[in-house]
Amino acid sequence: MVSSCLAGLATRYDATAASCGRVVAALEQGVAIPFCPEQGGGLGTPRTPAEIVGGDGHDVLKGNARVITRNGEDVTEEFVQGARQMLILAQLTGASAAILKSRSPSCGAGTIYDGTFSGNMVEGDGVAAALLREAGLEIITEKEFKYD
Repeated sequence: MVSSCLAGLATRYDATAASCGRVVAALEQGVAIPFCPEQGGGLGTPRTPAEIVGGDGHDVLKGNARVITRNGEDVTEEFVQGARQMLILAQLTGASAAILKSRSPSCGAGTIYDGTFSGNMVEGDGVAAALLREAGLEIITEKEFKYD
């Protein structure tokens, strides 16, 4: 599994891609499947930026934190639904790992924005990264991914 924005698809909140050549090469070899959990949860593109407030993706899955847009809209359910859709696809295809976009409230692995929309970072996983990690998938950011 890979974040679709890393595959060159314009699925980020601002309707841009974050293309990663190594990810594109893996896709061309047929060893990865692109998916955007935010779109999978029903959010459109472009969309208002969102951050996790009150914790990280693991806390969101437990009901102890929320995903809120810069405009104050609660999009927690969409993020959780998209994460579930990504997990279902991973399970159906036998994926053992996911290459995810760093710092994203969905896909961020290890570091995410702190929920204040100030650019500050905190330790934690995004919602999809948390669910996939809890299901046993190896989570890798585009910065860590090596493909030969």
